[in-house]
Amino acid sequence: MSPRNTALLSALILSFSGFVAHGAERSTVHAGHVVDVETGKVLADQAIVIEDGRIVSISAWNASAASGPVIDWSAHTVVPGLMDMHTHIADEGPYADPATPLKSNPGRDALIGARNARATLQAGFTTVRDVGVYRGLSDVVLRDGINAGLVPGPRMFVAGAYITIEGGGGEITGLPAGTVVPPAFRLGVSNNEAEIRRQVNTLLDHGADFIKLIATGAVLAAGTEPGESEYSEAEIRAAVEEAAKRGTFVAAHAHGAEGIKRAVRAGVRSIEHGSLMDDESIALMKQHGTWLDADIYNGDYIDTVGRADGWSEEILRKNLQTTEAQRQGFRKAVAAGVRISYGTDSGVYPHGDNARQFAYMVKYGMSPLQALQSATLVSAQLLGRDKDLGSIAVGKFADLVAVECDPLQDIECLRKVRGVVKEGRLAGRE
Repeated sequence: MSPRNTALLSALILSFSGFVAHGAERSTVHAGHVVDVETGKVLADQAIVIEDGRIVSISAWNASAASGPVIDWSAHTVVPGLMDMHTHIADEGPYADPATPLKSNPGRDALIGARNARATLQAGFTTVRDVGVYRGLSDVVLRDGINAGLVPGPRMFVAGAYITIEGGGGEITGLPAGTVVPPAFRLGVSNNEAEIRRQVNTLLDHGADFIKLIATGAVLAAGTEPGESEYSEAEIRAAVEEAAKRGTFVAAHAHGAEGIKRAVRAGVRSIEHGSLMDDESIALMKQHGTWLDADIYNGDYIDTVGRADGWSEEILRKNLQTTEAQRQGFRKAVAAGVRISYGTDSGVYPHGDNARQFAYMVKYGMSPLQALQSATLVSAQLLGRDKDLGSIAVGKFADLVAVECDPLQDIECLRKVRGVVKEGRLAGRE
């Protein structure tokens, strides 16, 4: 995108800003209850003191000792800022027409991304991984806009594009014959080890934080099958090696068991979806310490809305083939002690509904505390940012969410957000 277009988009999305910044460097949150996700304890009537965006103390509430402006959350339970490790904030969706991304333009995409980012933040998600866009690097623009204060949104870690084979699960497929897909939508297309290495470095050179590789076919990509591998173990390892040289990692979209095993053995940091995982692939994830991001709510949305909106029979079939299998695999992975982060595939369903998945995670084997930890501590560890994120602790960023009741007693409380603070600043809800 040209500097002129970037400046224009920045001006257009400025009006979406919803932050209310405190005038003083120090402020205090009066919390009715605080959930300590590290111990599982719930502390009553606490004062969380914030300075320069970080927590400097946590202690019993004392009105006379409060520092600076006070956010009164005394009627609420406060949890750490939530984290979603599988989002598509910078893309439009869902849609029945596979050509939809090609009918948009960079300006419109920026506005859609701004809207999605705001909805995500207001839902209590202060940090996300954006795991791929069709218009290459549009996620980089959105991330940078949020960081510059032009757009309210979560802290974003972005992939830039998909590393995918030609015609594979990361391509725009199912198009009418003769449709030309512009180069901006094919930045990560790579058909061999040499191309993979080159494209990994290109994406990182242009601002990507990590690499997203499509190891198998996809539910939502016409002409591909989720159970079929699309890269060899050696090709996946090439991406892992190049990313490691740059101090980062690879997240692998992998539905099929063989694709999961290849990706884990090749050294990817996380498996996305994992729908058709078998006992061997679960054991390998446990052995290698690989994280699993399993979007176990998503299948219900695709089946209900997809049928109502006329999505293709192919997509609906693949969704049915993977949804229940994924949930049973998830249950086994929980029992096996696999590291499970919180990843929802937001963008397939509407942004802002990210917390719907918590109840599914509890239904399929997690305790409420484990589900909350998946979206806080465990996701922070996946990002390698657990010194700054993932819990309410002195020295960490002041990412805080007020909810209506105790989520350890009722996990659906995480859908009842009453306030959000990101790095010490209160997010507006107007």
